[in-house]
Amino acid sequence: VQLVESGGREVQAGGSLRLSCVVSGLSFDDVAIGWIRQAPGKGREGVSAISERDGSTYYASFVTGRFTISADNTKNTVYLQMNSLRTTDTAIYYCAAMPRRRLNSGNFYSEYQYNYWGQGTQVTVSS
Repeated sequence: VQLVESGGREVQAGGSLRLSCVVSGLSFDDVAIGWIRQAPGKGREGVSAISERDGSTYYASFVTGRFTISADNTKNTVYLQMNSLRTTDTAIYYCAAMPRRRLNSGNFYSEYQYNYWGQGTQVTVSS
């Protein structure tokens, strides 16, 4: 099992980025994928999650309307389109997998629900 993130870089406030998470060894029929971030000096917090199999998506309130999660089953890849970036979005962004049937609006934000993790990609938003 492997999850590999990419797309993180430094960007100015108000800008956009698209993160990618390539998943191998797992099927979207069986898992849901989430994006979790960790800002400097803080704990991990869930950003968004998707179950490609049934189309369910979830967003944390602080990204709703700015970020969009999507998945391409043909590429086994999950994307996080981030628009209107703020300096407070600066963090390491991880993608992670949990059993698909476990995912719901009450748990997608919890790092403890995820079984497999990528190595993370750094997003830095400068003012």
